[in-house]
Amino acid sequence: MSVANAILLFTMIWFLVFFVALAMPFRTQGEAGDVVPGTPSSAPSKVNLGRRARFTTAVAVVLFACAWAVIELGLIHGPSLEDVPMAPELPAAASGG
Repeated sequence: MSVANAILLFTMIWFLVFFVALAMPFRTQGEAGDVVPGTPSSAPSKVNLGRRARFTTAVAVVLFACAWAVIELGLIHGPSLEDVPMAPELPAAASGG
């Protein structure tokens, strides 16, 4: 796996985990009893994105390590492009001129 592929894979895993972490349970302003004027009571009282980003990074590192091992060590064997039959080579057309 090239460095560019590794960075791309890690970034995709990180954002996927981050979006899942954003949906994790949080305390609403209505539950905290401190509703800011102009916001709905279902808005989160404390977002704490730094904590969620650290959690996301830790989980993404573990998932990336698993994905890297599967890809680089060939832990899962399956069909590849070499197994797909391609069109046969056609003979070159004779130039009749």
